[in-house]
Amino acid sequence: MTLLNTLKTALLGLAANKLRSGLTTLGIIIGVASVIAMLALGNGARVAVESSFQFLGSDIVQINRKQLFDDGKYTATGQILSYEDGLRMADEVELVKRVQMNVSGPAKIRFGRNVLDMNIAGVTGDVLDVITKDGKVQPIDWPEDQALTSEAFIGQGRFFTPAEVLAEADVCVLGSETAIDLFDGDNPVGETVWVNRQRCLVIGVMSELEATDSDEKHSISPNNALFMPISSAINLLYDEEPSVYINARVTDEKRMDEAKAQIAAYLRERHGVEKDAEGNYQDDFDMLTRKDILGQQQKSAQTFSLLLAAMAIVSLVVGGIGIMNVMLVSVTERTREIGVRLAMGARGRDVIRQFSLEAIILSAGGGFLGVATGVLVIPLAAKLNEGIAVLDLQSIPLAFGLALLTGVVFGLYPALRASRLNPVEALRYE
Repeated sequence: MTLLNTLKTALLGLAANKLRSGLTTLGIIIGVASVIAMLALGNGARVAVESSFQFLGSDIVQINRKQLFDDGKYTATGQILSYEDGLRMADEVELVKRVQMNVSGPAKIRFGRNVLDMNIAGVTGDVLDVITKDGKVQPIDWPEDQALTSEAFIGQGRFFTPAEVLAEADVCVLGSETAIDLFDGDNPVGETVWVNRQRCLVIGVMSELEATDSDEKHSISPNNALFMPISSAINLLYDEEPSVYINARVTDEKRMDEAKAQIAAYLRERHGVEKDAEGNYQDDFDMLTRKDILGQQQKSAQTFSLLLAAMAIVSLVVGGIGIMNVMLVSVTERTREIGVRLAMGARGRDVIRQFSLEAIILSAGGGFLGVATGVLVIPLAAKLNEGIAVLDLQSIPLAFGLALLTGVVFGLYPALRASRLNPVEALRYE
């Protein structure tokens, strides 16, 4: 019996019970669609993790004061990370080319009769480069096809320089909305405001900014801001020297581990950190790189993806069991037909081929419909995952291949059972 004749016989067998064949493929459809949708969710989780840490460049080491979790809360331990620690780092650590620092705190800002209570930021002179690279905010209505530069963030005047930071200059730059609230629309550049009880010369105003993520446009207020040199802010806001946040930019990101070791040695020497009895350093600081954070988060995302894929494969297995069950029922119903074919000279392998083809056709049909369903439900899956689900094109042949494999594996036993029927007993079957 030729393969074409076997295929026609298999199709006629399935067509004889359309409803049963359709219901049988339902398990495969759900399984294949689940594989595609679940892998899209897993990819979405991975993309979300990567985008969450875009702000931390691949050549940056983030240094924070060490926090210990005790009695249900985090408590800072050891010495502070001082302004001097960051100031000297670029000169004394070979692989560090630039250091960015920041502090923040509440203050009262006054001009004339207008008074604002707000947090002010003490930053280094290159903070606009950080904001530009961060990409979380941009000048309002900025063209998508135009490269964003740090100069675009200044609407009037200028930003303070690194030299002014070192000189502890009493200068500041206002956010656009802060400028309007204080000066009622007048040009503030060159005017003096009071920050707490300190006079401060306004040298610039930021452009009107907006969040680049549409979901965050109403949740953050980038225009309510006041920037000062970090050196001036420390003197103004704190009675005691605070711990600052430090970002160290390395000269070669390929030597990141070596750079971290040099930074650790530098800070240990400044803080007097020594080895304990077991020969380990009890550091009072933590260092994080984008690679460190993504490594931990990606492991979690990978575990999540594997869990989702396992659930989807279980759905396929259930669909395969459905195929096996229906094929066994079909063999029983068609026992006399099988007996006639065997009595007329059909070989066992012809019967195996026919019933195997029926199982494969069911799984292939379910696979095609499952792929279409899986692609169509990805937008719905994205809504359930905060708008993030990314279709992996490789998941389509993977899911379809699993569907075919399911048909072959679960259709084999019924086909073998049919081929081993005794022709005489099969012809007597009622």
